[in-house]
Amino acid sequence: MIWTYLQGIGVGGGLIIAIGAQNAFVLAQGIRRNYPLQTATICSVCDAALIFLGVSGIGAVLATNNLLRQGATWLGIIFLLCYGWRSLRSAIAGGNLAPLESGQLSRSRLLLTTLALTLLNPHVYVDTILLLGSLGGRLPHEQRYIFAAGAMTASVLWFFTLSLGAGFLAPLFRRPKAWRYLDSAVCLTMWGIAISLLWSRP
Repeated sequence: MIWTYLQGIGVGGGLIIAIGAQNAFVLAQGIRRNYPLQTATICSVCDAALIFLGVSGIGAVLATNNLLRQGATWLGIIFLLCYGWRSLRSAIAGGNLAPLESGQLSRSRLLLTTLALTLLNPHVYVDTILLLGSLGGRLPHEQRYIFAAGAMTASVLWFFTLSLGAGFLAPLFRRPKAWRYLDSAVCLTMWGIAISLLWSRP
């Protein structure tokens, strides 16, 4: 049970930490102290809902078909390897945080912008519903929600840490070397989970 929960944290965290528009936006609002708690809450709730939808919906279908379950496992492995490779390439190239030039947003505009960055991004559906849902769906019924809880935990920890700690992180993440370390950690996490899935295949 604990390993399943930690797997959920590892996979969910690896996907969420990847550099993207949503993380840059959350970091920007945290730096400005522009409703950082609200921003983190919206992102976390959306992630949790999509993860639950993926695990309960796709997982239920996969659980009834061994062929689909095997296919989902291989799909998850391929996705993890690809994400790891992408993170490795980013670590080699060195990322950066674009200068934050826009002013503060009102509460209502912040809500709409955060929802748009979260729900209009096709990658979020691949990550939560397809990938995490498929990986959770291959587990026994009592374990798939533990896996989902781990992924949700990673989402909450990441968004609140990023948002509330942004004031301390901003100077650091203006340096390409910091992104290299972060992307390297993401790469190792994703590849480590992929290897564990390969090892545990029936």
